[in-house]
Amino acid sequence: MASNIAGVQPGTAIASPPLWRSWSIWAIAAAFYLAAFYIRVSPAVMTSELMRDFHISGRDLGNLSAFYFYAYVLMQIPTGVLVDSWGARRLLIAGATCAGAGTLLFASSSSFALACAGRALMGASTAVGWVVTLKLATHWFPARNFATLTGLGLLVGNIGALFAQVPLRLLVEAFGWRAVSFGSALFLLGTGILAMAMVRNDPAEAGYLTYAPVALQNRQPERLTELLKGFRKIFAYRNTWLIFCGQGGFVGAMLSFTGLWGTPFLKARYGITSAAAAGICSVMIVCWASASPICGYLSDRVGRRKPIYLAGAVTAALGWAILIYADFLPLWMFTTVAAVTSFAAGAVILGFAFAKESVPVKFLGTISGAINAGNMIGPMLLQPAIGWLLDKQWAGGLAGGTRVYGVPAYHAAFGLILGWASLTCILASLTTDTGCRQMARD
Repeated sequence: MASNIAGVQPGTAIASPPLWRSWSIWAIAAAFYLAAFYIRVSPAVMTSELMRDFHISGRDLGNLSAFYFYAYVLMQIPTGVLVDSWGARRLLIAGATCAGAGTLLFASSSSFALACAGRALMGASTAVGWVVTLKLATHWFPARNFATLTGLGLLVGNIGALFAQVPLRLLVEAFGWRAVSFGSALFLLGTGILAMAMVRNDPAEAGYLTYAPVALQNRQPERLTELLKGFRKIFAYRNTWLIFCGQGGFVGAMLSFTGLWGTPFLKARYGITSAAAAGICSVMIVCWASASPICGYLSDRVGRRKPIYLAGAVTAALGWAILIYADFLPLWMFTTVAAVTSFAAGAVILGFAFAKESVPVKFLGTISGAINAGNMIGPMLLQPAIGWLLDKQWAGGLAGGTRVYGVPAYHAAFGLILGWASLTCILASLTTDTGCRQMARD
């Protein structure tokens, strides 16, 4: 029977890869991506333990968490080159192994400097997770399934973030943060072993039909110098700058709150337990994750990017203003506003499509890496900056040898969240809508 799958001549009798194998390979990559989300936000529920064991201030805690993002952002430039030259399999094995090593270093560190090095290694190695997942989906599944797999991948990643809230807090209380971190390292190393045993770059390596488009099969790996030229060229387009800087107002606000400072803030404001505070952060993560596909669907349906992107930015900024400064809110109302704010922040997903349509099609891979870097610059800058301001406002309170910050200190420090969220509104208003079409030509 003639085949219509890319890369195979009609009449060639080769079988398609069995579904169980395609899904198994994708699941291994998705598990690594889940772990990346998990370790990214895990410091949020162990702030007191980390500050106590490393004898650090809020500024230092912010830097400890942000070392993940420093390395993650730097790795966005070479990741595209590595996935082409090394292949998804080798990059997945290397990423999982190095992430496991970084987590082991973090868990066993007796010094603050080594803990920061561990976080940096974790960030650099997990930066490849999303690209690897998409690459394997392109080769092991028909093109018609790509959008579904992309949505599933994002869902799996956010499940990892949920694991890092209430479940992680309960585990930390039961076994301690070091033991739990050792368990996380074993999971990552096990993922690397599974990748070595089961993952292949393309079905053709196992004697099956490939689903990769012909253009992708024939593509030669880009050199790093060419990629850097591409980065320079995409920033010649006005929308690139506006969206690149605006994304941080969405992601930085969300990950600075749910990924580090939200739990101690809620404890200080409402006198609730760490597990209860983590539960509210979990609600925010669920709303943020569920909003992304809805915003994408609405944007495609109306054929516009800017209105939904701008509406999300304005709603999120108003929500943050209420959450930070409306001290009279009862806990249930705070949770409701937090859910709406997080849902509005889901408009961040449109930044990828918006930016892709704003530059020539040949730069699609480059613009994706740039926007992803813009996402992570938000928490990279906000997390330590918030910690620095908290230290400046510290009234001297201690609990178990750990600094305790009052609500007024959080008011001052979280002004940075509101400031960037407001800037995102201005930047979004200055963008030029693409009408869901490729606006820029070569």
